[in-house]
Amino acid sequence: MLQRLHDEAPIDHFTLGWLMDRLRKRSFGVIMLLLALVAMAPVFSIVAGLLLMIPALRMIAGRPAPVFPRRIAVRPLPTRHLAALVQRAVPALRHLEKAIHPRWPSPIEATKRLVGCVVAILSVTIVITPLPLSGIVPAFVIALISLAYLEEDGILLSLAMLAALLVLGVAAVAVWQLALGARWISGL
Repeated sequence: MLQRLHDEAPIDHFTLGWLMDRLRKRSFGVIMLLLALVAMAPVFSIVAGLLLMIPALRMIAGRPAPVFPRRIAVRPLPTRHLAALVQRAVPALRHLEKAIHPRWPSPIEATKRLVGCVVAILSVTIVITPLPLSGIVPAFVIALISLAYLEEDGILLSLAMLAALLVLGVAAVAVWQLALGARWISGL
């Protein structure tokens, strides 16, 4: 699907609106996957984390597809960035597709809302964690969740949700320790 998007992309620029029109039913999974891959890059992680919240909140609300604000949806993006992302991602995704396939079917609406909640919380951790490269692990977990959601692979989705719980648990412990440290410092 990503390769087809790349092949159909306009020569110079594309928009998120164009991308949404091409994806239709699979738009949540693909948009979250693309944004998660972008969020793994240290320079773009905060922006991608913020953009990840949009489809996550739309999923929680039970909407049929993500909708970005018009200003974001019509902003031209260089096609060369999409091409670079696809060139890096497609070989790895082709390899992963051998192991990821529909298993353990689940109710789509319930799954969509749960996935939206977890992705929203992981996105917040990407945005608010101040350490360099700290967004890579949550972004990777979001990518796993997106792949599982796209392929309707209940087993991978369950494993990715467990990974999300682990990441969120580690983040909660880190925040708690930070609060204790700040309290200790203020008492000096």
